[in-house]
Amino acid sequence: MSENTRIHDLPDDQRPREKMANLGAGALSNEELLAIFLRTGTKGSSAIEIGRQLITKHGSVAALAKLDLHELCKEHGLGLAKACQLQAAFELGSRAVREGSKSTPLKNSRNIYDFLAPQLAHLPTEKLFVLSLDSRLNLIRMRELSSGTTSSTVANIRDVLRPVIIDQAHAFIIAHNHPSGDTTPSTHDQTFTTNLSKAARQMELPLIDHIIIGRPLDDAAPYFSFFEHDRL
Repeated sequence: MSENTRIHDLPDDQRPREKMANLGAGALSNEELLAIFLRTGTKGSSAIEIGRQLITKHGSVAALAKLDLHELCKEHGLGLAKACQLQAAFELGSRAVREGSKSTPLKNSRNIYDFLAPQLAHLPTEKLFVLSLDSRLNLIRMRELSSGTTSSTVANIRDVLRPVIIDQAHAFIIAHNHPSGDTTPSTHDQTFTTNLSKAARQMELPLIDHIIIGRPLDDAAPYFSFFEHDRL
C-alpha cells in the first residue's frame, strides 16, 4: 500500500476494522491496530501509514507508549484528540494486565516482573510503587508513591508502610523503574531497601521483594531482585 492510498480505497479484507472482525485482533499488525485508534489520516498519509511512521520512528509500541501526551501531540498526523486516544489505549492495556493478575500470587521475582513490566518498563521517569498483598500473596492494591526524574525518585519509609497498614496487608512488595533500562541498584536504592526491611520486620510486615524494572541490555536480566541477591 502506498502512502497516498486511503483505507477506504483498500479491498474490504485489507481494511483494519473489517480484518479484525473477520480474523480477530491478533491478525493485525501494529500499524493496523494504531490505525483503528487514529481512524483517519492526513493529506498524503493514511492512518495505517501514520501508524507505520510512528513505529518506525520510535522502534516499537513500547517505546511509543513511553511518550507523554505533550510529545505525542507533536507527532505527524496526531494532535491532541488522537494523542489522548492512544494514551487511553496504552493505559487500558496496563490496567487490563494489572487487574487480570490480581488472582496470580506474586510469590517470586519473575511473577512480580511479569506483572509489573507492562506498566513500568516504558515509563519516561522513575516512579516508586508499593503493592499490598494478602496471605496468599495475591495483590490487594497497587499504589504509586512518588514520581521523580529520569534517574531518581524520593520517598520515605513512612510513606511506604502507611498504605500497607491501611490495606491490612499480610505482606508487601516495593518496585521502581529505571528509565535507562539498566537495573543496577544505586547506593540509595540499597540503603533505602535495607532500612525499610528492618522497619517492616519490627512491624511484622514481611517485605517480599524490592524489584527494579528495566529492559534487557546486553543479555542482562530486565529486572533486579533484592531478594534474589540476598540484599533485603
